[in-house]
Amino acid sequence: MSESLEVHGVEKDDLTLPEPTPGHFRWWLLHHLQYTVGTDPEHASRFDWRMALSHTIRDRAMAPWFEATRRTWDEDRKRVYYLSMEFLIGRLLEDAAINLGLRDVAAEVLEGLGLDFSEIADDEPDAALGNGGLGRLAACFMESMATLGCPGYGYGLRYEHGLFKQGFDGGRQVEAPENWLVADNPWNFTRPESAYQVGLRGDVVEEDGRSVWRPRFQVLAAAHDTPVVGYRGRWANTLRLWAALPGAELFDLDRFNAGDFTAAAEPEAWARSLSRVLYPNDSTDRGKELRLTQEYFLTSASVQDILRRYLKGHDELRRLPEHVAIQMNDTHPAIAGPELVRLLVDEHGFDFAAAAELANRVLGYTNHTLLPEALERWSVDLMRKVLPRHLQIIERLDAHEVELHGPRPEGVGLIEHGQVKMGELAFLSSHRVNGVSALHSDLVRTELFPALDARHPGRIVNITNGVTPRRWIKLANPPLARLITDTIGEGWETDLDRLRELEGHVDDPSFREAFGRTKHLAKERFAGWLRSEHGVDVPVGALVDAQVKRIHEYKRQLLNILWTIAHWQRIKRDPGAGWVPRVKVFGGKAAPSYHVAKDIIRLVNDVGAVLNDDPETRDLLRVVYPPNYNVSMAEKLIPAADLSEQISTAGMEASGTGNMKFALNGALTIGTLDGANVEIREQVGPENFFLFGLTAEEVAVRRAEPDHARAAIEQSEPLRDVLQAIAEGTFSPEDPHRYGGLLDLLWNSDWFLVASDFAAYDAAQTEVDRVYRDPERWQRMAILNVARMGHFSSDRSIRQYMSEIWDIVPAL
Repeated sequence: MSESLEVHGVEKDDLTLPEPTPGHFRWWLLHHLQYTVGTDPEHASRFDWRMALSHTIRDRAMAPWFEATRRTWDEDRKRVYYLSMEFLIGRLLEDAAINLGLRDVAAEVLEGLGLDFSEIADDEPDAALGNGGLGRLAACFMESMATLGCPGYGYGLRYEHGLFKQGFDGGRQVEAPENWLVADNPWNFTRPESAYQVGLRGDVVEEDGRSVWRPRFQVLAAAHDTPVVGYRGRWANTLRLWAALPGAELFDLDRFNAGDFTAAAEPEAWARSLSRVLYPNDSTDRGKELRLTQEYFLTSASVQDILRRYLKGHDELRRLPEHVAIQMNDTHPAIAGPELVRLLVDEHGFDFAAAAELANRVLGYTNHTLLPEALERWSVDLMRKVLPRHLQIIERLDAHEVELHGPRPEGVGLIEHGQVKMGELAFLSSHRVNGVSALHSDLVRTELFPALDARHPGRIVNITNGVTPRRWIKLANPPLARLITDTIGEGWETDLDRLRELEGHVDDPSFREAFGRTKHLAKERFAGWLRSEHGVDVPVGALVDAQVKRIHEYKRQLLNILWTIAHWQRIKRDPGAGWVPRVKVFGGKAAPSYHVAKDIIRLVNDVGAVLNDDPETRDLLRVVYPPNYNVSMAEKLIPAADLSEQISTAGMEASGTGNMKFALNGALTIGTLDGANVEIREQVGPENFFLFGLTAEEVAVRRAEPDHARAAIEQSEPLRDVLQAIAEGTFSPEDPHRYGGLLDLLWNSDWFLVASDFAAYDAAQTEVDRVYRDPERWQRMAILNVARMGHFSSDRSIRQYMSEIWDIVPAL
């Protein structure tokens, strides 16, 4: 980036562009259409116009990007480096246009050329760099860091095919590669000068009393940079994505020339596989090895890059914590601790204790889950095979902790039952460990790491997640954004607490009417998108009831669809009872090897096929499941939603950010006391939240009761009727036993307490209908939800990270 420009003495003024008046913007757009894209207006396709528009807007991002880098170097500012396996950034064109203040002038110029900005922006594919809340949080945090002037880099992998592109075949999820990189990406800057060798496998030998790792082979990490521009274009940071390329030694030219083409290229293809797919299936030994290698590839390249950048301006590595903060987003980059220690000891001559202490002061760890399967454990044998030197360092770190803090209870260390525990490794490698909601942080302290917390008091802190209002109101919901600005003035986009000023207008009938129009416009937009993209018609006047998130048993999409069946059965019994029309919207992907989750997806689609074809009920109840849920779909659905389903089993959702986006756009929440729901309910008021279900403490008690599932089902006639309909094949007449596995889980196990919470959920949904029949009350509750969501800005989250973990002062 501008590091290389500085070397050649290029001054800031040499790169300054004229003010973006409509005339200048038009000239620059047509210039790029001809000289960058290589066509003219008469023959340009939508893709051509999108590429020209992207380059025109990208040009405006260069000045703040270069200036931010110059200032960081010149002022020797501390940087934060955010390591994450996911960055669910969505589309960049409109987001950058808004943050640079170019959205309106671009739309005006395009209209003058007979084009529509939204249609051009919608041509951009979503970047396939993530799947769910973890990746979207990372994207929000990157944008907030840039908005606040926090010097930083995001480090991730440049997945060629993302997680997968979801489709449905007979209601079943089918997976295909995402081809988002099939065409040129105008936001990408390739950095061949920033490439690193990442060693793998091999042996550790002793030389002159030192342990020396001799990797068996090397993979090249190639850097690809994307500018991340903050609001008003005053600062820009870098998202650096690594692509895996094979080292020359991985291609066997002799075998190739002998005609054995496939075998000659097999090691090369394996190397490239490191950046092909997000979360490769790790149900096999080969899959586990690929996933661990992928995580180390990301981490090693990033830590090497961090040290290279630091040493460019400093001679003394002992001052690293004064200039570098590394944040590990979940356990995926947990190998960063051993990797940093390895580089300090093996390449820079540190003794082990000093290196471990230095790494601890630099690293922070954000925990996102209490689920054992998500905390990652790798077998000692696999670690020894892939990263033999790192296994030595992990064992040494484990012993070092005992040396410093004394004997500890059995099972508290980094290695147990032949497995390396990555959650514990991340904890001990870091000076701060944070949960992502108040409830979650308490559970991290008391249930996940109680012994480590006792040995390292004060290390665990809470920083509740947040979302960026620039993306999730200003871009996703322009009518609401305009209403807010017209009502309370400008500036709320970077001071979300100012939304409280809307409370003074909640009793104003004209404001409530205007607020209602914004919701209606959002519903029309969403319905139009469903019609044009998926051939699905839904009534615009219906209550839009949405649950969109990764498909997992603890998130309880199953509870939602079981209630939907019960609701349908009631409507069938009495179609004229004055029912509130509903559109039930589901969205999200299941991991390819997660068969229970895939059965839930198929059940949702099977139920939808029956209900949507029922002439008696389809005007009162529809089920919609658009495939391949992503950021762009969320931007259309979330503003349209009336009801936000946040119904996870209490104590299992770390935070959630979808819950924040829905409430920020005026959807009321039906939810349990789980994750950030607890804090959302506190902020918006219990009277503006549909609460149901067992608490985290009650969940533990209920699970201990023998036959709790069967008892709950036998006490609920509506639930028994639903399960009987599924068992009889009402929704799968060609295969009546299709859902025998799901039914068996519900009757005999029900770890996630779907049956135990069904009656309470049913009652809460009845209350939803009752309140929705009173439009004035519903509107008031929705407005208060928007007005009281200021706490959940990602700007607030980042300010906390800067002060409580990173020790960084903003540059703005």
